[in-house]
Amino acid sequence: MTTISNADWFRLIKTAPDSPARLGELITPHGTIPTPVFNAGSSQATVKAVTPQNLRDIGLEMILSNTYHLYLRPESISSPKWADCTVSWTGEGDLDDSGGFQIFSLARLREINDQGVKFRSHIDGSEHFITPEMDIQFQEALGADLIMALDVCPVFSRQTGRG
Repeated sequence: MTTISNADWFRLIKTAPDSPARLGELITPHGTIPTPVFNAGSSQATVKAVTPQNLRDIGLEMILSNTYHLYLRPESISSPKWADCTVSWTGEGDLDDSGGFQIFSLARLREINDQGVKFRSHIDGSEHFITPEMDIQFQEALGADLIMALDVCPVFSRQTGRG
């Protein structure tokens, strides 16, 4: 995996004089991505309801993958759909989400401790244990340009609106 030093991963192009808005570029091993950027989600090896050609036609620059879904369905990574989503479109970047929210949302199927998270697959009930390090290694193996750390989502209270 190619890494880029912290000083070289973002280039500021322009700032707005009256707001915090800005234009920039994310520099990744696979190319440069203008920001702000529209990021289409491909959680299960496909962007739902659009074809790879549609993605090319709208000039999509980055695709979002979901580590949780790909980890539980590794066969999808070698599928033609995955290749269409991540290789045949003209975008430059791949952002992989850690899957932390999906694990969080399945509260009855998981246990979190200081080492990682043990959870049961919502697909077949099989048990898995993932550490933050394992999550990063999996995303690196996918070739992600931007990697999200395995996060623990706070409980949201509907009554207070706070975590």
